Amino acid sequence: AAGLPYISPLYTKEDAKMASGLFNTVEYDNWFTIEDGIELLYTDAGHIIGSAAVHLKITENGKPTRITFSGDVGRYRDVILKSPEDFPQADYILIESTYGNSLHEPTETTPDLILQWIEKACLQKKGKLILPAFSVGRTQEILFFLNQLELENRLPDLDYFVDSPLSIEATEVVKKYPQYFNKSIQKILESDNDPFGFKGLKYIKTVDQSKMLNYRNEPCVIISASGMADGGRVKHHISNSVESSRNTIVFTGYCEPHSLGGRLVAGAKEVTIFGVLHEVHAEIGSIRSMSAHGDYEDLSQFLSKQDPRQVKTLFIVHGEYDVQQAFRDRLMKKGFLDVQIPERHYEIGLT
Repeated sequence: AAGLPYISPLYTKEDAKMASGLFNTVEYDNWFTIEDGIELLYTDAGHIIGSAAVHLKITENGKPTRITFSGDVGRYRDVILKSPEDFPQADYILIESTYGNSLHEPTETTPDLILQWIEKACLQKKGKLILPAFSVGRTQEILFFLNQLELENRLPDLDYFVDSPLSIEATEVVKKYPQYFNKSIQKILESDNDPFGFKGLKYIKTVDQSKMLNYRNEPCVIISASGMADGGRVKHHISNSVESSRNTIVFTGYCEPHSLGGRLVAGAKEVTIFGVLHEVHAEIGSIRSMSAHGDYEDLSQFLSKQDPRQVKTLFIVHGEYDVQQAFRDRLMKKGFLDVQIPERHYEIGLT
């Protein structure tokens, strides 16, 4: 319709279903052999449930080379998950750097911040509070904080909607693996068998139910994906709410600067959503204490058990370039001798 050439997808749903039968499940902290001379170890990265740092041991001519890929590194004071694990000494390390130049606000204040937004948006302004949230990790974190507020008899008597099919599925999956929760949550489970459920919580499953929220005039809280608001049902909720000063949109995680969330947080007065230009009259906010990515102290702690003299090269990936530069300076001060910021498609020989 747009006059553009048709592009065939790289794979279909059928391909994905066939591939899903080829996966093998392995536990953390166990070395296993991929093929002769190549061993693999997963350690808990503490980012989201099931996240892992990947460690390879490649042996050629009797000489092992040890490579670590951090993936996304979580936080050492996460409210739900265990801290990232220590990992074996590596020769080469690839580490993320999303927050390599900043510190997060303490998570202890997050329930109070959420409560302040609920009281302002729903009780004072009598409007909707929309919380864009990633389906895995962030949604469960918000539900946990709301459950905390209810246990403390501080949660306002409102309707709280989770409107994202993936978020609903992810929450059910998370509930099945309490062994990966930290000690604080384990303690709570002794007296509360569902730390992600509370009075007033409703799950929206159908498209029609989701659309009905747009016609709702009563104050409520809507938690919906995606976190950056570039896709998912939350984009529809924002398009239907952003022009009213009664409503409030509060982002709960990192927003890429060019995403819809990034533009709103930056103070855009107008945004185009689904091809329609909207004036921004809703109040826009963010809660900066909520992130599944570690800050520079977390990333430094993740590397703290490594002997910098044995690390031949440390590659900084997954971050804005100015952040990577600042993080590189910090790492070099900690004794890492060769710290590089590779360009996309950069190749290096490790032998």
